Amino acid sequence: MRAAPGPWAAAATAVFLLGDFFFFFFAAGDTATGEALPIHIINFNFETVQVTWNASGPTGTNFTFHYRFRGDNCSQCPSYLLQQGLPVGCVLKAKGDLMMDFSIGNGTHTVLSRSEWISSFLKPSSPRDLQFHWREEATTVTCPDLPYRGLRYEVQHKSVFDQEWQSTEEDTCNVTIRALDADRCYSFRARVTTKESSYGPHTYPSDWSEVAHRQRGEPRASCQKTPFSSKFVLVYGTVAALIVVLLPLSVWKLHRVKKLLVPRVPDPKVTFPGLFESHQGNFQEWIKDTQNIAVLNKTGEDREHESLLEGPLVVQRPAAKAEAPAASTTGPSHPQAAHKEAAGDPDALPCPPAPGKDRISLGGFTFVVNDNAYVTL
Repeated sequence: MRAAPGPWAAAATAVFLLGDFFFFFFAAGDTATGEALPIHIINFNFETVQVTWNASGPTGTNFTFHYRFRGDNCSQCPSYLLQQGLPVGCVLKAKGDLMMDFSIGNGTHTVLSRSEWISSFLKPSSPRDLQFHWREEATTVTCPDLPYRGLRYEVQHKSVFDQEWQSTEEDTCNVTIRALDADRCYSFRARVTTKESSYGPHTYPSDWSEVAHRQRGEPRASCQKTPFSSKFVLVYGTVAALIVVLLPLSVWKLHRVKKLLVPRVPDPKVTFPGLFESHQGNFQEWIKDTQNIAVLNKTGEDREHESLLEGPLVVQRPAAKAEAPAASTTGPSHPQAAHKEAAGDPDALPCPPAPGKDRISLGGFTFVVNDNAYVTL
């Protein structure tokens, strides 16, 4: 039998393996092939780590993945992600917030080697067991906090009348949402995000939790749009009542203001009867037909004055001028004229009016007078 190796042999083996590890991770470097190999790292809630490379298309190369967490030995990927039969990623179990050293090789040389804190690529798990505590116009959403810090818990909600989700965030999973309508049905969802000050800019938000539907604190299978809520009917009913009351008042006020500023123009149909009915608004034609027509209401004085006109009319002229015509017209040489005068013919005059004299007609009688004559009725 072969004797067991001594202590020096074990020490030599450890030195050999350690030198090989450092050569594997740091001697080759990222430029072994002179080509950049994009990688994508996701730390799923410090439970598993997923590293993918060139996942957008087939690489055509059978890459291998080696890794280790600080303080552990180097290991090959326990579970590869395949695409068209070739490895394009690796899924491995995480061991807390530790730094991970890894390398990707093509069998002959190392293509890439790197060291990263897996917390820089954290993707928290989704919130679970959401609880809703309703008050009058608010609800508080609670859930178990994740076992690490530096997180933000975001709860979104919307009703059937909202177009977009509305967000509310807190440092713990105890988020209160206010200004809710108790009569409406709301949908809720939650997720966890990381603080950049704690984990850096390359982290990922968690997936959204399952959407929960609540109305007045009671679970609903879904939220469907209802015609109107009671508050909606109250508000719009009040507005409609105010419009019904204020509109006539406004019209009345407007009419008074218009009447004050713009005086009313009288209708000519009342003032000028027949102007539009008979003459189509032609005032010249209307005035020709109506200028000699006047309807007067006779008062007591008018009737008395009219009765006086029925008595004899006396025409007085100056004595010197009135006697001569009288003598010449009643003499024997003019019996026809005397007969006409005695018969009372109003149209019979001894002769045409002389120049400078005027003819007037009163009560069916025609008289010739000069400037000095006057008539007494």
